[in-house]
Amino acid sequence: MPYQLKEIDPKKTAMIVVDMQNDFVAEGVPMQSAQALAMVPRLADTLSFCRKVGIKVVYTTHVHRRDGSDMGLYDDLYPPIASRAALIDETPGIEIYPGVAPAPGEHVIKKHRYSGFFATDLDLMLREWGIDTVIVSGTTTENCCLSTAREAMFLNYKTVFLSDATGTFDYPDVGQGAMSAEEVHKATLIILAFSTAHVMTAKEFKTLVTLA
Repeated sequence: MPYQLKEIDPKKTAMIVVDMQNDFVAEGVPMQSAQALAMVPRLADTLSFCRKVGIKVVYTTHVHRRDGSDMGLYDDLYPPIASRAALIDETPGIEIYPGVAPAPGEHVIKKHRYSGFFATDLDLMLREWGIDTVIVSGTTTENCCLSTAREAMFLNYKTVFLSDATGTFDYPDVGQGAMSAEEVHKATLIILAFSTAHVMTAKEFKTLVTLA
């Protein structure tokens, strides 16, 4: 059976805000997730709660060097990356969207792949803080959020995935059929709930936090 958390200790918990950067969230950008933009108020409220109860908040932002030296296959997969229209280091697009911006002292980890753990110091930071539980929020549900949650589980972190503080975009037909953002999101939550994380709403998450 999938594991379920009965309580969350804020002293041992970190909220990972995945890729809520302008290039994914702001109106009119080429890689926008409308779901991510729509859930900004809920995520902002959840982050305020985390800060109030002492849960660490750490951000990731997906970036690539303009010369492509860390790009891997992403320029083959995403035309806006190939054309350098999105996710390019030292541009406004990689900055965290203002509605959910980091508080003073909170860290933003630059990553070059879907997972926030791959080739970054996120795991080192969490262990330095004594973290054993992570909460995953952000975008996109099925790629960067799922990959971060999966790797957190691989590293033995108890993992919570916020069903209403994550979001994605519509998938066009590239040979296997199209899927709406709602369908992609739902399918990912079902898979994660079975195999990887305790999937819950932001409200449910708050009720599990135990205060000394």
